[in-house]
Amino acid sequence: MPELLVVRHGQARFGAADAGSYDSLSELGHRQAAALGDTLRGLGWVPDRVVTGTLTRHHQTYAEMGFSLDPEEHAGFNEYDFHDLLTARFSGSLPTDVEQDRKAHFRALRSTLREWQQDQVPGVAETWTQFTTRVDSARHHAARQGAERVLVVSSGGVIGQLVASALGTSPEQMIALNLQVKNTSLTRFIFTQRAFFLHEFNATPHFADADRAELMSFS
Repeated sequence: MPELLVVRHGQARFGAADAGSYDSLSELGHRQAAALGDTLRGLGWVPDRVVTGTLTRHHQTYAEMGFSLDPEEHAGFNEYDFHDLLTARFSGSLPTDVEQDRKAHFRALRSTLREWQQDQVPGVAETWTQFTTRVDSARHHAARQGAERVLVVSSGGVIGQLVASALGTSPEQMIALNLQVKNTSLTRFIFTQRAFFLHEFNATPHFADADRAELMSFS
């Protein structure tokens, strides 16, 4: 059966003051993506179709993976704009700890996502319904007929929503899935014209040996 392998981008620049500054891989992120490409080739897995979001960190991740196939783009694979969501939630000014401390940031993000899903964050650029609709559109685009091994480079929130949708879980479960997704992890789906099944979630075979275990990161 055809398979869709969805990769979360490598580590980006956490703590950047704005979305544009965040949207670039850290030095670790480049190393993570290169390790993933090496591992996939070692396993004999080479894509015959590639789709990425439009974000810089998506393109950089795919470039570091080292495959020669030119990627397509689909904006539906872009992450929700968490800078926008948090700014709207905190009325335009993020508390310093939310902006700079990882634990405080993710606590605030988790509660903000719950409110966003319930349409309780006014003034956001994208509603929860708009987000889920575009992710579904991107999935249909990537899983159309004509390829057996489709590689997608995307982001944690999109991956969380793809898994939640495939499993038929609640929106709140999407948040739990989203916040588990490791940088450059693999989530694999099997698809047909009528079906879309989760086969593997958040796998990191490229970090399995002792020399690469230190490359693991979640944000």
